[in-house]
Amino acid sequence: MSTITRIKDNVDKIELNGKVIYLIGTAHVSASSAQLVSEVIHEIHPDVIAVELCPSRLQSIQDPDRWKNTDIITVIRQGRGQVLVAQLLLAAFQKKLGNKLKVKPGAEMLSAITAAQELGCPIVTADRDVKVTLKRTWSALGLGGIIKLLYSLLEGIIEEQHIDEKDIERLKTTDALEGVMREFSEAFPSVKKTLIEERDQYLAMKIKQAPGTKIVAVVGAGHVPGMLQWIDQEIPLAPLEIVPAPKLYKRILSRLIPLAVIAMLVYAGIAFGPRASLSMFSTWFWVNGLFAAAGALLALAHPLSIVAAFLAAPFTALHPLIAPGWVAGIVEALLRKPRVSDLESIGEDAGSVRGWWHNRVTHILLVLVLTGLTGRIGTFVGAWMVARAL
Repeated sequence: MSTITRIKDNVDKIELNGKVIYLIGTAHVSASSAQLVSEVIHEIHPDVIAVELCPSRLQSIQDPDRWKNTDIITVIRQGRGQVLVAQLLLAAFQKKLGNKLKVKPGAEMLSAITAAQELGCPIVTADRDVKVTLKRTWSALGLGGIIKLLYSLLEGIIEEQHIDEKDIERLKTTDALEGVMREFSEAFPSVKKTLIEERDQYLAMKIKQAPGTKIVAVVGAGHVPGMLQWIDQEIPLAPLEIVPAPKLYKRILSRLIPLAVIAMLVYAGIAFGPRASLSMFSTWFWVNGLFAAAGALLALAHPLSIVAAFLAAPFTALHPLIAPGWVAGIVEALLRKPRVSDLESIGEDAGSVRGWWHNRVTHILLVLVLTGLTGRIGTFVGAWMVARAL
């Protein structure tokens, strides 16, 4: 069993299995959090420093120009467009708060990294890979939840947030952050497990397994109560790192609808003649094409990208592994190739609505997402109209 002692505000000392862990709860946008981290690390001189980062996020902090190496077409082909959109929205929201307080987002993590370099102390990335977390969360949300979450994030970017240093410091306290977590869980109950509880478990296990006997761990204060709850348990990490396959009903629908449409077209041709089948296919073609084109138009895509979405949607809807958004996104990327300046300013541009349409990288992602969303709606409407025509 562990022994837990609060040694100062936002710092807990955990004695467990011959190890001493100094757990620092921080606000991710706070000047005083960054100072606290530096002070504790230099005071403790730990064997290792664990941070609430995964390897890719650590690289992002150390190399803020990473976006210059983004290959947007590869991102689309690998089906990572939606995940990248979520990452950009989250980063933009946090950056907006940081700009208001004149504090760089992740300053406390950067402070830990700097202190580690000064003391020659190794860094342990204790958080789960952000892509795994987002994909598990995406899976838990469902389509309605995804729309609601993206709307909330966009609202946070669009609206002026009156948040000052006092508000941030209030959020560092455990009680205040627990209240925020509870509100978030009530708004999005399906993601509480993946976004909060699983990461509490993952962080607790990774920090406990870190080498050395004296460890300083830097995590968001909202994770501290959950981590203290799990620190005495032994939880295998492998199940928490699995990206879930699409839900059974989604897999069935993705295959059943195309098969059903093809079957109805064949049946119409046999029972009523080729002209009836052709008429039904014409309905399918126009409904799918117009819905997908509407999404591309809403994203202000290049005219040829809109045409590509229109022509591709009736056929991609019959193939469960291809989406019209991918086709429109790739055409957009080829016609409006991202410039170096787009890659350099992507972090800044993602913080405003105008920036999302102005930056060629984020604009391509909008074409991908909006075309895919309206195209999916078109598939359901088209199948319904074909069935009605029988």
